[in-house]
Amino acid sequence: MGFADQRYAVNLSILFTELPLLERPAAAAAAGFTAVELWWPWPASPTPEPSGLDALRTAIEAAGVRLTGLNLYAGRLPGPDRGALSLPGEESARFRANIDVATGFAGSLGCTALNALYGNRVDGVDPDEQDALALENLVLAARAADRIGAVLLVETLNERESPDYPLVSAAAGVAVVDKVNAATGLGNTRFLMDLYHLAMNGEDLPGVIAAHAGRTGHVQIADSPGRGAPGTGTLPLEELLDRLAAAGYEGRIGLEYRPGDRPSAGAFDWLPATARAAR
Repeated sequence: MGFADQRYAVNLSILFTELPLLERPAAAAAAGFTAVELWWPWPASPTPEPSGLDALRTAIEAAGVRLTGLNLYAGRLPGPDRGALSLPGEESARFRANIDVATGFAGSLGCTALNALYGNRVDGVDPDEQDALALENLVLAARAADRIGAVLLVETLNERESPDYPLVSAAAGVAVVDKVNAATGLGNTRFLMDLYHLAMNGEDLPGVIAAHAGRTGHVQIADSPGRGAPGTGTLPLEELLDRLAAAGYEGRIGLEYRPGDRPSAGAFDWLPATARAAR
């Protein structure tokens, strides 16, 4: 097997960002890809004007690509925010307001995965209180995702870049997944295995794959160190993806890396053009 035997989706919130948002789906298509994913494109607004949603939907459809993954509202990304659903007060309310808007948009495009970033710890707030709020909001999100036939993803980040984010191990992320599934009975909450973040945490990646591939709903990659394209760091990404496939993972691989000092269209030389279209 190898890189050419996987199915990919380009994350348009970290690649092709030199272009306006509405031009990125066509740029991904021109690079040979047929699937894309996005962080929530309006970081200041969980409920943007319908015209904005319509314009992005039209751009995706006109490019002939499929939206396969979408983050729910998570505040400013990139930036200091790392999610909203566990933050008491206004941010949690904004997350809840976003659920129906985001799932409606995702469902209109056949998107089958929604990612809910957990949120940073807040000084002066009991972590148990934040965890209870997070579970309540994740249950709401999982039920909304189920209504459009989608999975809800819970992601582990890395402690170096996100020191206030509580889910900085695969075990912690999977534990939240299990709690949400137990609360909803739906079984549609899954682990988002980001190999870059896990590597930055110093985890045993073959061990993580062996232990958690069965609970994994999506995989994202970037090389480490540097968060660049495969081959720019030291991670054996091709081997790791082969391990995932051998463990039964059949989903797409999200390309969530920085292009470096070049246009994004030039950041895919590690992947043969014939392998970029999702099968």
